[in-house]
Amino acid sequence: MTTVKKLPRRASEETFNELHKLLTEEFLIKIQSGEATTADLKAAGDWLFKNDITGVAVDNTALGKLADIMPSIDFDAVQKAVKFNGTKN
Repeated sequence: MTTVKKLPRRASEETFNELHKLLTEEFLIKIQSGEATTADLKAAGDWLFKNDITGVAVDNTALGKLADIMPSIDFDAVQKAVKFNGTKN
């Protein structure tokens, strides 16, 4: 009869921290090299979000510059457009 080795239910804190570090470094390498795909950027954004990493868009910073070029969206105008375009003629 073959003996089945039981795996631990959860990785150690040290193992988790190493995985966290490696994944974060991989995102940095891809983004800094300019080789990141849209999927990579989405995954990196999700990674930041899931790890409660936030930022404040301060003037003359990368996040501030990104915020400056983002269009402002009027929720009511979007809702009206969706209702208008969604009606059947």
